[in-house]
Amino acid sequence: MNVRIIGSLLLRDAVVAKREIVAILLRTVMQPMMFVIVFGVLLPRMGLMNAAFRTMLIPGIAALCLCTAAIWSVTMPLIADFGITKEIEDRLLAPAPIETIAVQKVLSGVIQGAFAVVFVLPVCRLMMGPIAGLTLRNIPLLVLMVILGGTVFSALGLWLGTAMQPQQISLMMQVIFAPMIMFGCTYYPWRGLDHVPFLKYAVLINPLVYLSEGMRAALTPSVKHMPIAVVIAALLALTALLMWLGLRGFRKKAIT
Repeated sequence: MNVRIIGSLLLRDAVVAKREIVAILLRTVMQPMMFVIVFGVLLPRMGLMNAAFRTMLIPGIAALCLCTAAIWSVTMPLIADFGITKEIEDRLLAPAPIETIAVQKVLSGVIQGAFAVVFVLPVCRLMMGPIAGLTLRNIPLLVLMVILGGTVFSALGLWLGTAMQPQQISLMMQVIFAPMIMFGCTYYPWRGLDHVPFLKYAVLINPLVYLSEGMRAALTPSVKHMPIAVVIAALLALTALLMWLGLRGFRKKAIT
């Protein structure tokens, strides 16, 4: 796999992202920030929600931002490139295997996801004020979660971007993205589902559950969370599965 070609393509994406930085931030952090304002600021100040909820909320917000940034930075350009613009054809003419272009897309998604997390965590802290149990002592684990989570959702974005048509974007939002967020343990811990056993195990098909729990282990370890070994194993397995599906879909789409 040609590292130089991947680097050149990443540099091109960085130039494009720099020009569209405002749109990228609005796309990836708008929804999470609305939840922070309502559930992390307004409701606690009104006395309608326990301030301790912030401790469970902030890791989920970080996971949601990473998920959103990684998926959309891969899926939407792919749908456009394979659709109306056909811009992907220029990249496919590069002297490199087709899979190289797909891997570069995934790496670009990981970088944008990491950028979203770095941006949103300080903003959330400033908006919500002191958060009990929040710590940055587990930086290596946090970095690992960002890399693994970014790769999983970038690979998911690669698969969705090659499997869906432009007219199916609204369907993707309603059928895939919205349920993934609501049942991704972003606004509540997975252990909180002990009272709903069926749902507790049904949500394990959702990759966002593992990222949210991993973020809790890294940022708020005092909150009960899924064993970190299970989180890492699940994210690695999902990465392998989604990369296989995404690469297969990308190659099929590229040669047709």
